[in-house]
Amino acid sequence: MHVVRFESAPAYDALGHDRMRMSRLQGREAGPSDTVWLGLSRIDPGGGTTLDASGVEKMYVVLEGEVVISNGEEEATLRPWDSVRIAPGEKRALANRTGQPAAILLAMPA
Repeated sequence: MHVVRFESAPAYDALGHDRMRMSRLQGREAGPSDTVWLGLSRIDPGGGTTLDASGVEKMYVVLEGEVVISNGEEEATLRPWDSVRIAPGEKRALANRTGQPAAILLAMPA
């Protein structure tokens, strides 16, 4: 068993992420993982990501607030406990268009 306390979760940065604070909850520099890593992104009002694709599947769950996710062709507004899967190679952009902070859980292959 490998426990990571939130206050000890390592922060990380990612290109194309603006007004966001990201923490690694499990995997990579947060500890061992064979198949997946988990991250928490806190998105300030007006923050988000650029429209970009990666070669791996991503899954997001909104924990707090409201996050708009777009693949460049369509967009959806996600609220607490809503989730979305982004396929490998599919573009995605996240945006917090509200005046309140948002938090989103990310799961990706290790």
